[in-house]
Amino acid sequence: MQYMRKNTLTYKLGKLLLPAALVAVLLCQCAPKNSSGRDEHNRLQGTVSISGAFALYPLVVMWSEDFKALHPKVRFNISAGGAGKGIADALSGMVDIGLVSRDVHKQEFERGAYVIHVAKDAVIGTVSADNPNIKALLRRGMKREELRRIFVEGSISSWNQIDSSFTDDDLHVYVRADAAGAAETWAGFFGKSQEDLKGVGIFGDPGIAQAIEKNPSAIGFNNINYVYNLTTRQQSGGIRALPIDLNNNGMIDDRENFYGHIDSLTRAVAAGKYPSPPARNLSFLLKGKPEDLVVTEFIKFVLTRQSQSILLENGFIPLNEAQLKEEHAKLN
Repeated sequence: MQYMRKNTLTYKLGKLLLPAALVAVLLCQCAPKNSSGRDEHNRLQGTVSISGAFALYPLVVMWSEDFKALHPKVRFNISAGGAGKGIADALSGMVDIGLVSRDVHKQEFERGAYVIHVAKDAVIGTVSADNPNIKALLRRGMKREELRRIFVEGSISSWNQIDSSFTDDDLHVYVRADAAGAAETWAGFFGKSQEDLKGVGIFGDPGIAQAIEKNPSAIGFNNINYVYNLTTRQQSGGIRALPIDLNNNGMIDDRENFYGHIDSLTRAVAAGKYPSPPARNLSFLLKGKPEDLVVTEFIKFVLTRQSQSILLENGFIPLNEAQLKEEHAKLN
C-alpha cells in the first residue's frame, strides 16, 4: 500500500509540474543521451529522453521515479507536448521515446516507427458541471450521431437543437489545437481524423479541461485523468463526463451508467463496454527496435506486473498477461 500511496502523490506532483514541462517544451528541445550502458560496478547509467502525449505524461513520471530509485545513475528528460510532437521527436532522433495516445499511421511506420503498448485508457466527452442542462444530459446522454453533428458537421449551434427540452444557450465546441492523440481518437469514434473536428482549438488536456470548467455552454473531450479526482475517485468539481447513449434508446441504461466513478469507468473500458475508439492503447514509440541498454531496461521495467499494478489506482487500465507477453516479445 505504501507503494501505491507514493505513486498517487507522484501523479499529483506530475500534474502540478505540467505547466513547467510545457514551458520546457516551448523553450528547449530534449537532447538525446550522450552515453548509456553500465559503469565499472555494473550499474546502469545514462539518460533517457521522452516527450509526447499528455495522457501518458503523469504515468511516465511515476515510472521514471521508480526506475531511478532502483538505478540512481539513470537520468530522465520528460516533457509533454501532445502525441504528434512525441512521434515527430522520436522519429527525428530528438528523443529516445515518443509517448503516443493514438493509432500510428502507415507513413509513420514507413519512417521506422516501432511501437510498444504499455497501458490502456479512454477519451470521454466532457461538459461543465454548471451546464444548465446537466441533469438531463446525465439522464439521457448523447447519441453518437448527435456528437458527430456537433464535432464533425458543426451543424448544431445551440443546446436546444440537440433536444427541444434543453435551454436555448449557445453551444460552444472545444477541440484540441495541438496534434493530439485524444483528438485523433475522439475523431476516430466518428470514422474521421483530428483535422475533421470543428470547434475552438485549445492547447493541451489541462487547457481544454479548464476551458470547459469555466464555460457552462461548452462541450469537449478529455483523457480520463483530467476529469476525475484520483483521491476521491469522483469527477472533479467543475467538469462532468458526458455519457454516450450506445444503444440509441434516448436514455442511459444501467449497463451504460458507469461514468460516476473512475473505477467503474476503467472497468467498463477493460471489459469492452465502452467503445474503442474512443478507448485506446497508450504506447511508446521508438525509431526502430530499441538497442540502447538503458532504454530497453526501462521498457522492460514498465512491462513488469509491479509497474502495471499502479495503473488502475491512477485511472489507467493495465495490460493483461497475454498482452504483456506480446509486448515483451518485441524487445527480444
